[in-house]
Amino acid sequence: MHTTPRRRIGTGDAVVLGIGSMLGAGVFAVFGPAAAVAGTALLPALAVAGAVAAANAMSSAWLAARHPESGGAYVYGRRRLGETWGFLAGWAFVTGKTASCAAMALTLGSHAWPDHARAVAAAAVVAMVAVNLRGVTRTALATRVLVGCTLAVLTAVVVAAFSRPAVAAPLQGWADAGPLAVLQAAGLLFFAFAGYARIATLGEEVRDPARTIPRAIPLALGLVLVVYAVVAVAALRAAGPGALAASAAPLATAAGDGAAPLVRIGGAVASAGVLLALVAGVGRTVLAMARDRELPGALAAVHPRFAVPHRAELAVGAVVLLLVVTAAPVTAIGLSGFAVLLYYAVANAAALTLHRDRPWRRALSGFGLLGCVVLATLLPPVSVLAGAVVLAAGTVVRALVRAARVRRGRTSTGDDRTDPVGR
Repeated sequence: MHTTPRRRIGTGDAVVLGIGSMLGAGVFAVFGPAAAVAGTALLPALAVAGAVAAANAMSSAWLAARHPESGGAYVYGRRRLGETWGFLAGWAFVTGKTASCAAMALTLGSHAWPDHARAVAAAAVVAMVAVNLRGVTRTALATRVLVGCTLAVLTAVVVAAFSRPAVAAPLQGWADAGPLAVLQAAGLLFFAFAGYARIATLGEEVRDPARTIPRAIPLALGLVLVVYAVVAVAALRAAGPGALAASAAPLATAAGDGAAPLVRIGGAVASAGVLLALVAGVGRTVLAMARDRELPGALAAVHPRFAVPHRAELAVGAVVLLLVVTAAPVTAIGLSGFAVLLYYAVANAAALTLHRDRPWRRALSGFGLLGCVVLATLLPPVSVLAGAVVLAAGTVVRALVRAARVRRGRTSTGDDRTDPVGR
């Protein structure tokens, strides 16, 4: 019987899983709103988002190499900063990524069958949870296929966009937007890069994590940044920022009327790839928190045959289904952005404790921490407020649960050592 996940992921599969977690959200869901804010300065905003993501990626890689355990910044926060910060990171990750799952499922539904988007989204959630329950090797294989299909569609869209007459110059007019608009757009575009933490959350399933994780995270991020930059240049050149901002399907507008079916297929496939990877990542963070009794201990179970946290992934799937049938896509995206940026802020703060004798590493982690805070505060006020309320509620509930456990332990034994959190 397996009580912990098996180490079966090599560098190649880790890179594919990271790409699959990122590729899709930015291209199909974020470029339009970002263009509305930044105009022709979409590329500088993309560069800012990529720079913050790169700093976060390196901090995550260094931490994952030092602490190769499932859970990502939840584990790093606990080990480096204390239990409260670890819980905050874990709760932020679970909140943000669960919302991301719902957003990606709804995006898939709106592309595949707009008239029945929620039904398709719900079916997709069930299917992706089922794939993840079969084991991480199957997840990596399925994600590889989905990433290949997405790249093929994006290539076709870019070729179509470049074949049209240019209506805007992607490398001009940046000064007209102003630095605040660039930062606001970067906050939106960061949503497209957040998936690289998927690799770090699989710390217990990666072969030779000290070498594999620091290699896989920057490589996956760099490849996705190149893809996003090429698509952004093609879209701006062919359609201009105004048309992109006004369109519900920016890539269809950029590629021309004949490309609309292709873009719908690409959006559905890309969203499926992101959803597949997200469900697995959230499940493993829930596993880590349940092991530490920050969440119900029953969620820490690992399937004896498939070696996956099956109860955690089923619980995540149930919450995502609830959001799919009740929440609007914009609500899910806004909540996700704020919570995920907070998660990475904790990761960068934890990384600062690793390199007291390496100034350049501390500077990079400090830049990532500052970038996360700035981009989070510049998100729409409703998103910031909703995220703050959810995170505060989780912290209050945790405090009440821990206090109740301590009281029960003292009443039944008179010895705090019997309490699972009294360590």
